[in-house]
Order: sequence, then C-alpha cells, then structure tokens
Amino acid sequence: MTIQQVIQLLEEWTPTAYAEDFDNVGLLVGDKQNTVTNILVAHDSLEGTLDEAIAKDCNLIVCFHPIIFSGLKRLTGSSYVERVVIKAIKHDIAIYAIHTALDNVMHGVNHGMCHALGIQDCSILIPKKNHIHELTTYVPIAATATVQDALSKAGAGQIGNYDSCSFTVEGKGTFKALSGANPTSGTLGERHSEAEIMIHVTYEKQLEGKILTALHQAHPYEEVAYEITSLNNTHPYLGMGMIGVLPESMNESDFLNLVKRTFKTGGIRHSAFLGKEVKKVAVLGGSGAFAIKAARRQGAQVLLTADLKYHDFYKAEKDILVADIGHYESERFTKNIIAEYLTKKIRNFAVILSEENTNPINYL
Repeated sequence: MTIQQVIQLLEEWTPTAYAEDFDNVGLLVGDKQNTVTNILVAHDSLEGTLDEAIAKDCNLIVCFHPIIFSGLKRLTGSSYVERVVIKAIKHDIAIYAIHTALDNVMHGVNHGMCHALGIQDCSILIPKKNHIHELTTYVPIAATATVQDALSKAGAGQIGNYDSCSFTVEGKGTFKALSGANPTSGTLGERHSEAEIMIHVTYEKQLEGKILTALHQAHPYEEVAYEITSLNNTHPYLGMGMIGVLPESMNESDFLNLVKRTFKTGGIRHSAFLGKEVKKVAVLGGSGAFAIKAARRQGAQVLLTADLKYHDFYKAEKDILVADIGHYESERFTKNIIAEYLTKKIRNFAVILSEENTNPINYL
C-alpha cells in the first residue's frame, strides 16, 4: 500500500477541503508514491516522534498538528521545525497533518470531547459558512435522468441522510448553431427551440471539479450551459465546536472536577461560578475564545475550550461558565480517533499509537 492510498482513505473520511483557510494540512513531507511500512499516529510530529517512528519501523506519521505552519525559507536545523523536517527527509519518513479538517467534522476532535464526558444529542456549535455551492444546468428532457444520476454519483445533491436531491423546472431553451458546431439537435444557422429541464443541485465545494466532469460527460450537448452559485447557507454537519446535553444535571464544581479527571489536566482556569446547574455543554478543542458568543447564544451553561486570555473571561458576561482546560488536554483523544479509523481500514501493516507526550506545558 502506498502513502497516497493511505492519504485517499484519510481524505475520504476527513477531506482537507474541510480545513480552515489559515491551516496547513495534508502531506507536508515525503514521497506519496513510497510503499508504507507501518504508520505512527501522533498528536504532534516532533524530534521525539521521529525517533519513535524510526524505532518502530514507521515511514509515515499521521499527526494532528502540522509541523510546518508557515513558510520555511531555509533548512539549517536552527529551529525545532527545521530539525524535524531534516530528520524526516534523512530517514525517508512522510508526515501527514489533519488538524482543522478533523476539527470541523462531526466525528472529529469535539466528538471525542463529548464522548469522553457522555454528552448526548450533539450538534455543531458554529456551522461552517460558504461551503455549499449550487449548480444550475439545462438538459433536454430525454437526458434528464442520465444527467441527474451522473451528478448524484459525483456527490451532488447530498443533504444529511438523503442523496439524489435536486429541483427541476421545465422550460424551453433556444440556440443557433454556428459554423463549425456539431449540434445534437437543430440545424446550422437556424434558431432552434428545445424542451429542456432546468436542474438545481447543491454540493460541497471540494466536489466541484468532479461534479463538472460528470456533467460534461453525461450531458448530450456539445456546449453545456451551467451556472455555479456560492450559497450563504451554513453546513449543519460541518463546523467548529459541538454542543449537547449531559445525561444528568451537575453542579458547576462537580462538573469541572469530572472534566479535570477525564482530560487529566493539571488545572482548569475558569470564570466565576454562577450557581447554575450544568446540563447543556459546549466544547471546542484547542483555541476557542471565538466560540464564547455562540455558546451563550445557544444556551450552554458551560464552554470547555483552551488558550483563553485574561479579557476572554469577561466575555462570559456572568451568563456562562467559561473553562480553559488546556490546549493539549482538550485534544488528548484526537490521536485515538485517527488510529481507530485507520486500524479499521488497514489490515496489512501496523497502525501504531504514539506513546510520546508532546504537551509543551507543565504544571507545578
């Protein structure tokens, strides 16, 4: 099995197109045509992680955080990032990072947080915007089903637990074929009218190339008329954070002690207790100050996240308990999620969970 084949499995599960624009996901180091020996799944890809990969005969590291985040202008070994890249190249080890692509999916980082705490009835806290596009095309009536089927197979018209979703309107198309054309119907130089069906389908934007290829292959016309629109609709199953409910209400102190034990954090920084019972909980793994407003708006009693600054705690507005449980701690179940998926998909070599603790923060 090649590294590229492993990447295909990962991107079927969590497409890199789901990542945030600022992120750097995908294959960061290595030749995707190399044959895989074993895979090491890690939270971060540091020098110790590379040493572990070498010791365990792994030539592919699948990690959560990207080791290369901004551009590298030189490789001299003067920083931990450069040293990792040099060592990976020297030992022919590929590094693939998944990061915010896994943050944004229902089965990802925030699902891991909710599952660990027993949070139920989960939904996306901040649904992703501008990810849904709409295709409108015009098809002669006899070819409607053929084109609809081709678009559906390419991924268009999938809405939640439904597929093959589309909307059609019957009308009349007109055109005049000019010299050099080879029209499916009509005569060169004469205006022609054709009974047509207008098809509307929505799709996730990363599928656009595949869908347009399917359209052109299935459509009978020499020149295919179509329009693409970027919609303002949010994606209900894609986005940052999650919100759900506990099986039973808890007081704030007991809940934070449960969080401390579950996430093995050295301490929790939090806003003032409000004397409320905790039932609805919002979570956002990693840096999540931007989620405070959304959590308040949706009626959460608590937001669990990380990397909060001094003034972020004021944003709780005595309306919600905001808790910083630590960046690494909030994401500690992430590598397990990745390893479990790959283990189910791959049987012919080992998927190894890294034993390296890459948390850079220590508690006294």
